[in-house]
Amino acid sequence: MSIRFDLTDLQLFLHVAEAGSITHGANRANMTLASASERIRAMEDALGISLLERKRRGVQLTLAGSALERHARIVTQQLEEMRGELNNFAKGLRCHVRVLANTVATVEYLPPILADFLSVHLNIDVNLEERQSGEIIRAIAGGLADIGIVAEATNAADELETFPFAEDRLVLITPRRQVLGPRREIAFREVLHHEFVGLAEGSALQKTLNHHAARRLKIRVRLNSFESVARMVESGVGLAVLPESVARRYRRSMAIQIVPLSDGWTTRHFTVCTHRSRSLPPHAKRLLEYLIRHSPSAG
Repeated sequence: MSIRFDLTDLQLFLHVAEAGSITHGANRANMTLASASERIRAMEDALGISLLERKRRGVQLTLAGSALERHARIVTQQLEEMRGELNNFAKGLRCHVRVLANTVATVEYLPPILADFLSVHLNIDVNLEERQSGEIIRAIAGGLADIGIVAEATNAADELETFPFAEDRLVLITPRRQVLGPRREIAFREVLHHEFVGLAEGSALQKTLNHHAARRLKIRVRLNSFESVARMVESGVGLAVLPESVARRYRRSMAIQIVPLSDGWTTRHFTVCTHRSRSLPPHAKRLLEYLIRHSPSAG
C-alpha cells in the first residue's frame, strides 16, 4: 500500500481531530471546506479505510483515525524540533510556535510581550489562537500546541508544567449614572435580569460568562473588542463584564463606573503551561522562557 500524505494533510487532520469538525478544522487550517473535505477523502481513499465517523454534529475519530492522529502529532513535533535544531545553521529557516490563550491573555497581556519577542527573533513565527482554558489544557496535554496560557490550571497539575503569569479579576461595568445604585460589590446572579453588551459568541471570556450565568444572557449586541464593549456601555446600551485592568484603563477616558463582583470565580490567576518543557523545540523553549521572564507577575 502506497501512502503519500504531505504535511498540509497531516496538519489539517490534526485540526479536524481537535475541533471535532471538518468545518472548524478547515477554518483553523485556513482552508475552504471543499478543499479540506477533498483532502480528507483522498487520505481515506489512499488508506482504504475510514478515518472519521460523520455525525449530525461534527465528526469522531475511528480507531484508524486515532492511530493517524497519534502519528501525525509525532511527525509534526519532530519537524518542529528539526527546524529548531537547524535554526543554528540556517538563519533563513522559519520556525513556528503554536500558542493557545484565553481571551484576556490574547487581547490584554500577550500583544506587547510577543511584539518585543518577535522583533528580536526574526525567524520565529507565532501562531496565537484564542481558546477556553479547558480546551487549552487538553490541547497542551495532548501535544497539539506548544504553550498555553489559562485562567486556572489546577486540574492539570499532574499533566502539565505550569508557571505563574498574571493575576486579574473580572468586574462589572455600567454607565456612570447610578444604574445599580451605590453598590460596593454585587453578585453576578443579581444583575442577570439586565441587558448586556457581550463579546463574540466564540470568545473564551463570553463562554465563561455564559457558563456562570447558567441561563441565557440578555445580550443586545456582540462586539469583537473590549474598547467597543466599553463604548456601548458608556452609551447606555447595557452592562458588561471586563477584566479590571481593562476597565480601569477605559474609565479614565469614558463615562463608565466599575462595580466589583463578589463571585469567587471572578478572581483569576493566569498560568503559562506546557507539556514537557525539556522536550520543546529550541524556538518554543525560547518563547516559553521569554513569557515567564517578562510576565506581568515577574514585574
